[in-house]
Amino acid sequence: MKLLSLRDVYGETLVELGRSNPNIVVLDADLAFSTKTHLFKEFFPDRFFDLGLAEADMMSTAAGLASCGKIVFASTFAIFATGRAYEQIRLSINYSQLSVKIVATHAGLATGADGYSHQALEDIALMRVLPNMQVIAPCDTEQVSSIIKTIAQIDGPFYVRLPKISLPKIYEHFEFQPGCSVVLREGNDITIGAIGPMVAEALEAHNILKSKGISARIIDFVSVKPIDETAIKKACIETKAFITCEDHSVIGGLGDAVAKVILEYKPIPHFRVGVQDTFSESGDHTDLYNKYGLMANHIANYAIKLLDS
Repeated sequence: MKLLSLRDVYGETLVELGRSNPNIVVLDADLAFSTKTHLFKEFFPDRFFDLGLAEADMMSTAAGLASCGKIVFASTFAIFATGRAYEQIRLSINYSQLSVKIVATHAGLATGADGYSHQALEDIALMRVLPNMQVIAPCDTEQVSSIIKTIAQIDGPFYVRLPKISLPKIYEHFEFQPGCSVVLREGNDITIGAIGPMVAEALEAHNILKSKGISARIIDFVSVKPIDETAIKKACIETKAFITCEDHSVIGGLGDAVAKVILEYKPIPHFRVGVQDTFSESGDHTDLYNKYGLMANHIANYAIKLLDS
């Protein structure tokens, strides 16, 4: 299956937006070739600003530009966007509900050999807790294009999480709206909800479970905040158990967002697939997914155990 770069499509979509909207401004922090914002710079150098290794300054500058009516896309690696600049995001961007779109790349174990210093496993948790922040985790290039075009038209801050690795195409067409989810496979035994690179793993887990006579519903929760509570409640009624899958810590991410709805609405057995409360390490991303239990076969085994419990 052909793999496509979500980062490439992000950069290309910025160029498309830049042609149609002169208020689009792009900021980066010395990683423009990795985040692919350099594509925007090539066409619109007067609307591109590289702040260097100063992520906090980048977010404050983004807030200033947004306060003057600009639609700002600010990019760097996820670990730096959320970890180094948290205070600036919290006070300068979110408190004032400014239109800064933080599109962070190289999230999760999928960052691979760069190791724990660069593998953002807490970023969703940090962004979810902030009032006014909407958190989005696309799984393929079609989603990225729709998300970037849509959030450019919506006032307020967004956090969009992109992996370093390329991913298979899942959608022929996708129209994003905050709070949306998509049922990719129907099923009535167990629900498997996933985001980002884990959507492809969940779809493969569906095939494994189908071969064993287990019917798994697969939901892509592309909008982590706001979360699609209707889809979760429906799954609680129509299936016996729920698994959530994310390349992120099991604390504070998709699993916790879904668990809150399950607990408050109709408790059913729930298991969170993700990185447990531990530090990760350097390695090929496939080896890391295997070690930390994020592969399709792991998901299928968790589903079988959950249904048998």
